[in-house]
Amino acid sequence: MDPKSRRTYHDPLHGAITLDARDPVEALLIDLIDTPPFQRLRRIRQLGPASLTFHGAESSRFTHALGVMALARRAFDSLASRHPALRPHRAATLCAALLHDIGHGPFSHTAEEIFATHHEYWTRRIVQTSRPIRDRLDGYHRDLADEIVSIYNHCHPMPVLWQLVSSQLDCDRLDYLMRDSHSTGASYGHLDLERILNALDMDAETQQLVVAHKGQTAVEHYLLVRYFMYAQVYNHPKNLAATWVLHQAFERARHCFIHDTLEADAIVTHWLSQPSQTWTLETYLAADDIVFTYHLQRWQHHADGILADLCRRFLDRDLLKARDVSMLSLEGQQQLLTVVSTALTQQGRSPAVYCGLSRSQSRGYTLYQQGIDLRIEGKCVDINQVSPVVEPLTRVHQRTWLIYPADLKALVNAQMQA
Repeated sequence: MDPKSRRTYHDPLHGAITLDARDPVEALLIDLIDTPPFQRLRRIRQLGPASLTFHGAESSRFTHALGVMALARRAFDSLASRHPALRPHRAATLCAALLHDIGHGPFSHTAEEIFATHHEYWTRRIVQTSRPIRDRLDGYHRDLADEIVSIYNHCHPMPVLWQLVSSQLDCDRLDYLMRDSHSTGASYGHLDLERILNALDMDAETQQLVVAHKGQTAVEHYLLVRYFMYAQVYNHPKNLAATWVLHQAFERARHCFIHDTLEADAIVTHWLSQPSQTWTLETYLAADDIVFTYHLQRWQHHADGILADLCRRFLDRDLLKARDVSMLSLEGQQQLLTVVSTALTQQGRSPAVYCGLSRSQSRGYTLYQQGIDLRIEGKCVDINQVSPVVEPLTRVHQRTWLIYPADLKALVNAQMQA
């Protein structure tokens, strides 16, 4: 075998991910990986600013995308061996899995909050209009790009295809739960992956993804892991505080730009000054964590004291505090916020920048267009109807956090104990 016909990525979760260029679909995957838009994902962290909380959280969207593709290949090939009607859709499914996050911007989901944009929109736009991506898809088949977009839009006539990529039990979630657990050191992220993959099947009548009854316990565990990861990792108070500081830094940068006191390159200038709906694809793809972090480095020496302080705080991990105030009534939360705001005003600091209420939600199971169907004695039943574990996970658990500077900790403690 010609060694040049194989490409291997050594992954910390999945081991050797090997693509064989003699297979036309896998040759296409190799070509897509080598494009500039996909390589850009190396420069975008999977968990945004979470590395300020979990020092090992340094993995990239590139790494995650490869993992999702690897899982999708395993799941799809197993299903296609039993359901030959799936085989013509292998390219669309694996490409959709590989490219599903190609639209992420700087700091991943954090940029979406700051700049009011959505990575799903940019993913579809990249697939449809980015020449390096579109040329390769068209070279394989002229309808491939449209089929991939139909998977993203959940309107493909074979639902099982989009359910492998984006559903309550998909290859994206399987990979990021395991990968994020591995990188953050959260030990409860160890899924029974083999049992889940072996239990996946397609209902011949509806062409929906189903799980054999033998996989119920493994799926229940997966949903519990998802709940714990949101509660303890994704919504960790330090993550919320880091996101708050980053958001405020770019809002202050926008304020300085409006007053013509900010220096930035053409890309960051466009992101700060123009609504995301007007951005060109080139403007979007030119932005990544490196570009934006470079500007934070520059702005920590800015003449505007608030902007300089926020940038320094983010870069030096001198973050604000996040205190759980969920046990207080809404009135009590507002009263506490007023006390902190008054203290900041007396100190000459802006309450709108340095304090506020941040809300987080955790839920292990939601009806995401369709839930998870178990096949029990030949019938498909939503797991929520038969599992005593899943029903509590459907409830939304919301927490409210007070964001405030560390030097006001004694004041906050006194108010909480009053």
